Amino acid sequence: MKLKLYISIIFTLLTTVLFAQEAEFTANVSKNKLGVNQRLRVEFSINKQGADNFSPPNFKNFKIVGGPSQSVSQSWINGKVSYSLSYTYIIEPKTKGEFNLPAASIEIDGKTLQTEPVKIIVTDEVEVPKNPNDPNYVAEQNIHLVAEISKSNPYVGEAVYVEYRIYFSNNIQIYDNAITEAPKYNGFWNQEIKRNGMPVKTTMYNGEKYNYAVLHKALLIPTKSGKLTIEPMKMDIVVAVPTGRGDFFGNAIVRQVRKEFASAKKTVNAKTLPIEGKPETFSGAVGDFTYDVNLSKNTLKANESSTITVKVSGDGNLKLFEIPKIETPKELEVYQPERKEKVSTTSSGLTGSISNVYTVVPEYKGKYKIPKTEFSYFNPKEEKYHTISTDDLYVDVLEGKELVTTTTPNNVVKQTVVSSGNNFRYIQTSTNLKPKNTSDFFNSNLFYGLLLLPLIAIPIAIFIGKKKEERDSDIIGNKQRKADKLAKKYLSEAQKQLGNKERFYESLERALHNYLKAKLKVETADISKEKISQLLTDKNVDQTTISNFIEVLNDCDFARYTPTTNVQMNAEYEKAKQVITQLDKQL
Repeated sequence: MKLKLYISIIFTLLTTVLFAQEAEFTANVSKNKLGVNQRLRVEFSINKQGADNFSPPNFKNFKIVGGPSQSVSQSWINGKVSYSLSYTYIIEPKTKGEFNLPAASIEIDGKTLQTEPVKIIVTDEVEVPKNPNDPNYVAEQNIHLVAEISKSNPYVGEAVYVEYRIYFSNNIQIYDNAITEAPKYNGFWNQEIKRNGMPVKTTMYNGEKYNYAVLHKALLIPTKSGKLTIEPMKMDIVVAVPTGRGDFFGNAIVRQVRKEFASAKKTVNAKTLPIEGKPETFSGAVGDFTYDVNLSKNTLKANESSTITVKVSGDGNLKLFEIPKIETPKELEVYQPERKEKVSTTSSGLTGSISNVYTVVPEYKGKYKIPKTEFSYFNPKEEKYHTISTDDLYVDVLEGKELVTTTTPNNVVKQTVVSSGNNFRYIQTSTNLKPKNTSDFFNSNLFYGLLLLPLIAIPIAIFIGKKKEERDSDIIGNKQRKADKLAKKYLSEAQKQLGNKERFYESLERALHNYLKAKLKVETADISKEKISQLLTDKNVDQTTISNFIEVLNDCDFARYTPTTNVQMNAEYEKAKQVITQLDKQL
C-alpha cells in the first residue's frame, strides 16, 4: 500500500514539474547547406507535455522522402526532469537556391506556438559516395581545417594576423590530432602568438553550427610586394564517426578512422609603399609611432658619463627597421649603442618600443652640440608618410682639459692641449718610505730561487713555444676552433633557454639570423629561406651545408607546433652549432 502511495506521489511531482516548465517549440536541421542531389533531416520538437494539433510547414521547395516519424523522450536525472516530443522529416530539395523553411505550429495550453523560419542554401550537385555512411566520407564532411587572415591586401611592412581553426560538427568526436606539416610563410617575417590552452567554442560555419578550436596563431609582416602565398597546414586526425547502426542497448556504434586534413592556400597581395611624398629619411617603418631623443645629463665633468637614448614607440613593424643614428662632435667619446627592445606580439601587430642607448664620455672642457635627427614612417591607415624631428641637444662639460684655438697661415684651425696648474695634482712629490727588511739578500732562499728559475722556465717556455707553433700550423684545426667559438657565441642565448620550448626555438632562430646578418651583411627584412639559399650559393657554400642550415630553420618552425622534449632541444642545439661551424669554415 505504501509503495503505491510513493509511486503516486513521485508521478504527481514529475507531472507537475513537466507541466510547470515553459514550453519551447524549435526546428533543427542536420545541415543548412547541401547539394541539390543531397537530403537533409528536419526535426520539430517541443519540451512540454500536453501538445496537440501539430501542423508541419509548407515544403513547397522540397520533396518529402521520409516521415513524419514521431518520438517521445523523457528522463529524470539528478533531480532534473527533461521531456521532448519530436516530429522528424527527411526532405530533398527540388532545385538550387536560397530558401526559408516556413514555420511549423503546435497547440498547447490553449496557445499556438510556431518555430522560427530556417534558412537553407542549396548548391549545385556534389559528389556523393555510393555509401553515405562511409566513415571516411562522414569525417571529411564534418571536419574542416581553415586558415583565416585579417586582411588580404596589406602594404609591405603592415601586419597580417593568421589563425588556424579546426571546425568539427557534433556528429563526430576527435580522439587525437597531430600537425604533420607546419604552415610556411615565404615572403613574410613571422612570429607565433601564444595561446592560452585550446578551448572549444561554438560558431556558425558555412551556415551550419560547428564546434571549433584554435590550433595556431601567428603575426605575419610582408617583406616584399606582390602575391605572397601562405602554404597549407596539414594534420593527421583520429575521428570517431557513427556507422548508422546501434548496439543491443540502442547506443550508436562508432568507428575510428585516421585522415589527413589540410587548410586551403591563402594568397596575400602585398602593396608597394607609395613613392609620392616618401621622405629621404624613411627606413622602412610602417605603423603609428612616436620618436624621442633625450640626454640623461646635460652638465658633466671630464671622464663623467652620460647616456643618449634614441627611442621609437608605438604599433607597427618595430623589429624590421633601423633607428636613426646620432652624430656627435669628435671631442666627445661615444661608444657603440646598446639596443633595447620591449616588444610584444598580439593579433593586432607588434606593439612596444625599441631604443639605442649611447654612452658619452667627454674629455675636454666646453659646450658641444648634438645635432637634431629625423624619423619617418608610413601610416597604412592614413596612407601617408609622417616625419618627426627632434631638437638639438647640448652637453656642457664644466671641468676637463682646455682646448685652445690657433690659426695657421692656411687658415686651418688647430686645437692644442694646455695644461693648468691642477693637471698633475695627483702625483706624489714627497715620500717617507723606509726599508722594510734589512736582512742580507745574498745567500737567502729568494736569491737561490731566482737563480734556479731560468733553468726551469726556459725548458717550459721552449715546450710551450713548440706547442704553439704546432697549433698555429694546424690551419684546419684553427678554423675549427674559431668556428666553434663563434657558434657558441651566437647560440649562447639559446643554450640558456634549453627546457623552455617557446623561448629556446625563438632564440635559436634569432641566433641563426644574426649569424647571417653578421656574415653576409643582410638586414632582417631581407632574410627568407630562398634569399638565404641564394646568398650562400653565391658564396660557394656547398649544397649539403645549405640544406642543413635550411633544415635547422624548418625544424625551428615545425617544433613550435608539436610536443618537444629536452632531449630533442639538445639535439637541435648541437645540430645548429655544427651547421654554423661548417658555414663559417666555408665563408
